[in-house]
Amino acid sequence: MALTGRQRPPPEHSFSPHDAVLRTAAPHVARRRFLTVTAAAAMLAFSTNRPARGATAAPELDAARITDDPFTLGAASGDPLPDSVLIWTRLAPEPFAEDGGLGQQRVVVSWEVAMDEWFVFVEQSGVATAHPEYGHSVHVDVKGLMPDSHCYRFRVGAWISPAGRTRTAPAAGSDPDSMRLAAVACQAYQDGYYTARRHLAQEDVDVVFHLGDYLYEYAVDSAGGARRYTDVKLPDVFNREATTLADYRLRYALYKTDPGLRAAHAQHPFVVTWDDRETENNYVGAVDEEHSPQEEFLVRRAAAYRAYWENQPLRAAQLPKGPDARLYRRLAWGSLAQFDILDTRQYRSDQAYNDRPHAPGAESDDPARTLTGAEQERSLLDGWWDSDALSNVMPQQVCFSPRKFDLTAPAQVSMDAWDGYRASRNRVMAGAKAAGIDNWMGLTGDVHVGYAFDVKEDFDDPQSETVGTEFTCTSIASGGNGAEKPPDWETYMKADPHMKYFDGRVLRHGGGFARPEVRVRRGAAAVLHLAPFAAPKRETGPPWTSRKALQARPFRQGLGLCGSYTRERRRHHAWSTDMPSPDAERP
Repeated sequence: MALTGRQRPPPEHSFSPHDAVLRTAAPHVARRRFLTVTAAAAMLAFSTNRPARGATAAPELDAARITDDPFTLGAASGDPLPDSVLIWTRLAPEPFAEDGGLGQQRVVVSWEVAMDEWFVFVEQSGVATAHPEYGHSVHVDVKGLMPDSHCYRFRVGAWISPAGRTRTAPAAGSDPDSMRLAAVACQAYQDGYYTARRHLAQEDVDVVFHLGDYLYEYAVDSAGGARRYTDVKLPDVFNREATTLADYRLRYALYKTDPGLRAAHAQHPFVVTWDDRETENNYVGAVDEEHSPQEEFLVRRAAAYRAYWENQPLRAAQLPKGPDARLYRRLAWGSLAQFDILDTRQYRSDQAYNDRPHAPGAESDDPARTLTGAEQERSLLDGWWDSDALSNVMPQQVCFSPRKFDLTAPAQVSMDAWDGYRASRNRVMAGAKAAGIDNWMGLTGDVHVGYAFDVKEDFDDPQSETVGTEFTCTSIASGGNGAEKPPDWETYMKADPHMKYFDGRVLRHGGGFARPEVRVRRGAAAVLHLAPFAAPKRETGPPWTSRKALQARPFRQGLGLCGSYTRERRRHHAWSTDMPSPDAERP
């Protein structure tokens, strides 16, 4: 895509009209810190800029006046239900302009959902409004659909979006034999190309779970960091940390101009949840990394949460109210699987021991500490009690299973993962046991490597019962290509006998993502962790070598190797994060 956007010198940060509202509230919530955090959140929620109606509504833009393609950020779908799916787009004829090139005018958008890719058999159609208050994003909850695959598209004037493919979930109570899902996370734009996204677009999966770090708040230089652009120059507006609503909107626009990301969204419905980077590194609740006044950080969090909703296929139930958003939720795939999508950032206690690697101690093991917050924890456990699903899957952000960093006793562990919140982890495990969960699987992001764990009833006793399985997906780009056996590989495998698999390459799991498969076999659920590909550094690298897959059948039996196979190298598999595919567009 040719570089677009206004080329005037940017201010220190970009600002939208909504940022002005937040700035107006900020002095009141920060002045002498006389307000509680709860009161600050309430004030921000009250001052949230929503689309006006009637005489005060934004003027409507005549679509005939839009002379450039407004669908530069693509189309997406998400959160499939048995009779509905959410379809999304965001209009931006100038994606690198603060207002997307549409000013403060609203735009009427038509949409269609069809049974076929030619849109001969249209099932549903309608119109929606792209409001400037929502960054000209469009979220349509299309209801009354049959449980099946569907195609969708948008239209503005003479412009038609690329068609997307999606699907609804199987009917409630139905018994599907299997489902294929992909788990992805951590796609720092400046760390490399989204090779894995193009690969993912060609995979036959039912749903993609994005487990956090969809974007990074860090600056992106004019060469796109490790992408090392030589034929384009990114605007200076990206070369600073994102802190305002306009900053975050522009950063999403940059990420979504990547053709691999747009292709993956167009081919599969996504189920998204955030981690820290969508707002600020390692923040917890109302506490940022620098421990700024909490009332001030809530202003930034409100902007980040608003931009996240605007740029993801999420329903109105997830629309933030100021700095608060209900992102944890539950989905189902017939009677085969129940998915409890968690948010382990918004409600957690602050990290213990200044968020440094540390052996568990009184501070981290305080039973009052929580990773999920009491309400989300209760929702999770209640959902398991009510679940009739054969498998119960927990998509979330940080490692659930213990991960010792050394061979000493006691070993240091991460204070940002569940290891830093052992009382919280124990409550969740006790709840799973009490609910009689037989097939429990965790899907995890964050760590930029591929792990597979047996979840043990007692992690200090390798012979104790296996109560579940956890897979971590490697990153899309963050951290570069990595190594098959990083320097800590042997230490981790010895210190953590429940760790059955560890591969440090970003492009290991089918090209930067994990693709488990849940099947029904002999009346029990099975999960296959398919990891057949080992990417060469460059296109001219060696052919694909024999790789093994992991299998748990059922989950309580633990993980084991289930065979190996060789696969010929294919062109679209032969790329690393260092290299774009030959037909990749530039931003």
